[in-house]
Amino acid sequence: MGTVILGSGIAGISAGYHLEKSGENVVIYEKDSDWGGLCGNFTIDGFRFDRFVHFTFAPDEYIKNIFEESSPTFPHPPVSYNYWNGYWLKHPAQNNLWSLPVKEKVKIIEDFVNRPQKEVLEIKNYEEWLRVQYGNYFAENFPFKYTRKYWGVEPEDLETKWVGNRLHVSPLGEVLRGSYEEQAENFYYTKFMKYPKKGGFRSILNKCREGLDIRFNKKVIKINPQEKIVIFKDGTSTKYTRLISSLPLPEIVKMIDGIPEEVKEAGLNLMHTSGYMVSLGFNRPDVAKHLWFYIYDEDILPARVYSPNLKSADNVPEGCSSLQAEIFFANKGGEEITATGKSASGWEIPSKEAVLKNTIEKLAGMGLFKEEEIVVKDIRFEKYANVIFDKDIYKNRATVLDYLNKVGIESIGRFGKWEYFWTHQAFQDGRKVCVQ
Repeated sequence: MGTVILGSGIAGISAGYHLEKSGENVVIYEKDSDWGGLCGNFTIDGFRFDRFVHFTFAPDEYIKNIFEESSPTFPHPPVSYNYWNGYWLKHPAQNNLWSLPVKEKVKIIEDFVNRPQKEVLEIKNYEEWLRVQYGNYFAENFPFKYTRKYWGVEPEDLETKWVGNRLHVSPLGEVLRGSYEEQAENFYYTKFMKYPKKGGFRSILNKCREGLDIRFNKKVIKINPQEKIVIFKDGTSTKYTRLISSLPLPEIVKMIDGIPEEVKEAGLNLMHTSGYMVSLGFNRPDVAKHLWFYIYDEDILPARVYSPNLKSADNVPEGCSSLQAEIFFANKGGEEITATGKSASGWEIPSKEAVLKNTIEKLAGMGLFKEEEIVVKDIRFEKYANVIFDKDIYKNRATVLDYLNKVGIESIGRFGKWEYFWTHQAFQDGRKVCVQ
């Protein structure tokens, strides 16, 4: 018996590394056949793709040093673009309107000047927040549309505490200057987005992963906190003295013996996005023009597209390039998707075939490539992509986490804490298990 960690994503690896350093005996159990979780990757014919887009911009020197010692990184300036109705705008769009027709710029700026005035405490939801920050016309044509594509819900269904500095709030001068000329200044929340030179994103964890005892293909089906035992799908089990879990909260509430019905219900009411990754490899080196870009057109399924080969040339064979598109849908309580393309609650999720077809046809229609240039195409589905901050998230999350703490289960990471964690925040959360 000793410390058991469930999940070998970034939080689980961090927890294992720091506990081993402090002298604890640790075993990590992972449901997949490899480590890394959403920080992991896969390779097809020499093309490497991460599981969704990842960069690091850790401000903490300790974390930065661990990541850099694991794998030297490329520091990319966070220059990204937006695609809207056939126009390309540097990000953030409201600061770079110069490429739009005059009539569109006038509508955006008029509404920006006359936008609703409300105190922070008066703002009830994300829809109101967007209207107050950007004006009605811009809000309805840009972030409203992106919200539906990225979060899978309407802006009015989201609360606002998660926003923080993720969206740039622009003064009038910035909007006006950007309507006359392209702005050289970057308004992103960090100066550099770092990516490993070799091995894909999970390489930033190489130092931490070394020497850890990770048991693969160990899917948990039951946890008995009274007996301190974890049971796996393969029929095996393990006892523990300490249990640390990075499993998604809607999953772990289904596994615990004797869990109160109200706690289980709270977990199953937590909302999240699920997502497809469409990964494309090309037989020419110059398909990717931007490190990443956002798409607002709602008839184009991907919300965001980025280039693995621009992140690192190590991700593609010589003379080639690549793109990966992300397509998100709302889900609830970790529900499985049925053969009809719906969750049990009725969330509509198109088939893999439909998503792949739309993505290739629409991106080709944007002039990014010709279909005959594709040499690798792949589509994969991730059940958990991101946390949705609906109006009930804090109540439901607290109910589950309070119960887990009560029965001696320490929950960590993005889906274990049910938080909008960046990479370094998930790593730090795993590190905190050493602080008693």
